[in-house]
Amino acid sequence: MNISNLVDLSSNWKLLQQRLKAGASQSASSKPKKGHPASIGDGADPSRKRKRQPSDTSDSKTSKSLKRSASAPNLRSTQTSKATTTKKAPKASKMASSTTATTDFSAAAAAPSLDSSKSISASLALWAEDNDIPAADLARAYNLPLTAVNVPTSITPSTSTTAGAAADAATLLTPSDHDSASKTAVGKYIAMDCEMVGVGAPPHESSALARVSIVNYHGHILLDCFVRPKEKVTDWRTWVSGVRPEDMEGALTFEEAQEKVGELMKDRIVVGHAIKNDLEVLLIGHPKRDIRDTSRHPGFRKMAKGRTPALKKLAKEVLGIEIQGGQHSSIEDARACMLLYRRYKDEFEREHEKIWPSKPKSQRKAEKRKKKKA
Repeated sequence: MNISNLVDLSSNWKLLQQRLKAGASQSASSKPKKGHPASIGDGADPSRKRKRQPSDTSDSKTSKSLKRSASAPNLRSTQTSKATTTKKAPKASKMASSTTATTDFSAAAAAPSLDSSKSISASLALWAEDNDIPAADLARAYNLPLTAVNVPTSITPSTSTTAGAAADAATLLTPSDHDSASKTAVGKYIAMDCEMVGVGAPPHESSALARVSIVNYHGHILLDCFVRPKEKVTDWRTWVSGVRPEDMEGALTFEEAQEKVGELMKDRIVVGHAIKNDLEVLLIGHPKRDIRDTSRHPGFRKMAKGRTPALKKLAKEVLGIEIQGGQHSSIEDARACMLLYRRYKDEFEREHEKIWPSKPKSQRKAEKRKKKKA
């Protein structure tokens, strides 16, 4: 190769490099700026920006979501379903526990009484349980309706009943003189219930004592008297209290009733339902360790989901008896409270022991030390 050929080759190479640089600069200047169309045609205004169409964004988002769903599982829905199942599980367990508690009470309700389709009074149910005889047999033996409130204090066979089964039941119920005396005595436990009427102007109406009833452990009436309110009665509440204006004839004064109730309550255990209200209307105090309130018992409160259970509900679901069908009877309510306490006396006392221990603290500590040594 001669020198002239080398000179031509180098000059050609220089020309090629210049052309490549010129082409690169032209392609860079022809690229669209951000916000401008990809290519500017004839007569197009390069300053006008292209508006983004809604369909473009939705299509791009849809395609992206489809790609995500195709590439990976939906973790959010999985986590939500897991959270839902974990949340539902405790509810089921709570329902199961409350159902178990209610079932225990309802099972016990069928024990003392009669045909579940017929209502039975608290007086007859308590009388039946006290003698360990079905209430239906008692009603037949003594010609009593199932809703009887006034039951005999001394049990003797009915002269008008000749049926063999009823006569046998009546014979079994005849107690000795000692038993009859013990069942009518005041005893250690009493149950109390009060009926109130409204006094004062309607916007500021308050309750006043109009009747008080106290029964002993066996349901025997220790006190049942109407009480004359000190204030003018503005609402007798007869539809619920059962008290009428004519009942005030021969009624005790408030001070007389208060004194009689105080004598019966002294050094005794008082059973009642929301008995705080009764004590307030009587203006009487009583040691808390000597009170057994059926509205505060934990086992009964479970039936009302932690709220205060109604006495009527407890009587129906726990005892299987009907009370407060219309006008209230303070005797019936007191007997229903006593029957509830008697039926679950052990549970009542266990709960009471937690709050009011019968043994002094020093004695309980000494017993714990002895157990540890042993």
